[in-house]
Amino acid sequence: MTPVASASRRKAWLWAPVALYMGVIFYFSSQSDVSIPSGLTDKSSHSMAYTALGILIVRARAGGLPARISARAAVAAVLLTTAYGVTDEIHQMFVPGRSAEMYDLAADAIGGAVGAFCCWLWGIISPSWPLKT
Repeated sequence: MTPVASASRRKAWLWAPVALYMGVIFYFSSQSDVSIPSGLTDKSSHSMAYTALGILIVRARAGGLPARISARAAVAAVLLTTAYGVTDEIHQMFVPGRSAEMYDLAADAIGGAVGAFCCWLWGIISPSWPLKT
């Protein structure tokens, strides 16, 4: 296998979970009535879902986890996560029984920030990993 093919395969391996997880979010956003597990609110479920997305995006950008990531990489992951949240809220405007809410988008952004922050903190706690930007 050529180095270019190997790099492409690695990139696909890193970004496939992001795309798959975005597909799962899209599926649930397409449902008119989504049951939220007991003990969770709508906003907490948004934050939890987007925390996971933030972690997956950091993982893809860093070339895998655990890794020490820069603040720049963490911010980029938050921006990508939030951008997907925007598309999700727009999508929900066209789903019967659903609506776009700024508070949901805020919960998405907070979740993405929590995920990126946890990865950034993990990299600080494990300083033996090289810094990824």
